[in-house]
Amino acid sequence: MCDDLTAFDEEQTLADKGLTRRTFAGLSAAGLLGACTTMPADGTAPALKETAVTVPTGDGSADAFFIHPAKGRHPAVIMWPDVAGLREAYRQMATRLAAAGYAVLVVNHYYRHAKAPLIATMSEWRTPAGQDKLKPAIATLSPANTVKDATAFVAWLDKQGAVDKRRKIGTQGYCQTGSFAVRSAAALPGRVGVAASFHGGGLVTPAADSPHQLFAKSKAAFLIAIGKNDDARAPTDKDALRAAASAEGKTAEIEVYNADHGWCTLDAPSYDKAEADRAWGRLLSFYKEL
Repeated sequence: MCDDLTAFDEEQTLADKGLTRRTFAGLSAAGLLGACTTMPADGTAPALKETAVTVPTGDGSADAFFIHPAKGRHPAVIMWPDVAGLREAYRQMATRLAAAGYAVLVVNHYYRHAKAPLIATMSEWRTPAGQDKLKPAIATLSPANTVKDATAFVAWLDKQGAVDKRRKIGTQGYCQTGSFAVRSAAALPGRVGVAASFHGGGLVTPAADSPHQLFAKSKAAFLIAIGKNDDARAPTDKDALRAAASAEGKTAEIEVYNADHGWCTLDAPSYDKAEADRAWGRLLSFYKEL
């Protein structure tokens, strides 16, 4: 999770790459990291249509980025960004997913506090100024708000001409929003067919509504990709997740990856292309069943 221990791990990862946090931040801001990972390399990517949209919710209006193939109807996906919020890195990740044939809504889950982007790169989260910007936004989050927002996002998607309503919806979250994907699946069992968590936090807690206790309310398949340093600090979480999924007869792939927390996010200091691509491949395999 995004705390002081994770920050220490990030410093070591950058040192192994011959970078400092300052030089990495400069590369990230310049859009040089992961720039070649957003589109298929074989030239098969369809023409895409992208739009900045506003989605009405029970608490106002959420700004979001919507991208999909320009022609036809496609299964929809809700992408919840990590702690640093909706920004260019997630626009790139959504573009890659849209090129694979999906209608992708990347949401600003901090809309109750401010419009996106609150910060430009993940590196800013590690600065005092970045934390001053994000901590009030983080305070607006709650399980109840997640459910309310997921319901609004699905309702909006189902009204879009680019969305194939005959297909189920996918939902994926990163870092703090890995739990959002699971809560979305539990809240909307009739629509959400796949929930994916990448280096997600808060999936196993003592609370009665802990995400791992919500499998019974869902009809989704689950892809839960865990960072190796997260696993080292909470080694029993994967076992609790597997036991909960098994008890409810759910399709669930729960795996510890050989990379640290944040490895799937393009502008994260811990970004690991090989393991990120492996997780991406597993995601697409799950989404084929939507």
